[in-house]
Amino acid sequence: MILPIVAYGDPVLKKKAIEIDSNYPKLSELINNMHETMYGAYGVGLAAPQIGLAIRLFLVDTSPFSEDESFSEDEKAELEAFKKVFVNPIILEEEGDEWAFNEGCLSIPDVREDVFRQPNIKIQYQDENFETHVEEYSGLIARVIQHEYDHIEGVLFTDKLSSFKKRLIKGKLQNISKGKIKIDYKMRFPAMSRKR
Repeated sequence: MILPIVAYGDPVLKKKAIEIDSNYPKLSELINNMHETMYGAYGVGLAAPQIGLAIRLFLVDTSPFSEDESFSEDEKAELEAFKKVFVNPIILEEEGDEWAFNEGCLSIPDVREDVFRQPNIKIQYQDENFETHVEEYSGLIARVIQHEYDHIEGVLFTDKLSSFKKRLIKGKLQNISKGKIKIDYKMRFPAMSRKR
């Protein structure tokens, strides 16, 4: 089932999410719904706060990037194959010289800006069966993980922009929170939530 994606301005996007355990109700159904929601919005990642749940859960599928001609065949193959669910993740290390990449977010449609992040991470997480893993990632996969991880920490990519850039996009962000935007996927806007 495709769920509405929570828009910029909703307080759930600024909350630090809580851990869950194997008793979390209907987790596999939730994960399936999140995948369906992400694909329906042409995303490469989706965190639970983006569907209104302040829990430490996100998923990543970088396969859409595998069609980008700027990547080597090896990089394309790695991006094509990367599809994971992260439960209760903790980024243990971030290393390397920061690099810029133009990021967007399903909760902040039509806003894209360069964000600086470190290229290498080590992350501990549980999969959907609550098996614990510690893995290292680099490049674009690491960046998508960092972006989704920020969501469960209550951080948006726009929080990482300079105050000048923030001023430039302020009007767009206000319009998004009021629902004054055209999008081709289901969204829930803070202004509409308050009216109920």
